[in-house]
Amino acid sequence: MYLELLCEKLKDEYDSLFVNIPLFSKKNRRIAEIDILAWKDGQCDVYEVKCSYRVTKAKKQLRRIKRLIPRVRNMFFFCGESRLLEEIV
Repeated sequence: MYLELLCEKLKDEYDSLFVNIPLFSKKNRRIAEIDILAWKDGQCDVYEVKCSYRVTKAKKQLRRIKRLIPRVRNMFFFCGESRLLEEIV
């Protein structure tokens, strides 16, 4: 539900949005999942969506994704409960 809400807010700002993208290791083990991957002008932004304000867990997941995909430009955390969107640096 919160994922769809955020996608609706973002759809006009980006060229394309991808939802629930799994990332696998070389041994074909699932190591992460991207909630929203948003592309614009050849660069991507990543959004982590949580029901409640669990920013520490979101930061950990976003940093792992950034290591796996160096092309990530910006990382964001969205708290569905409070509708808060904040950039993670």
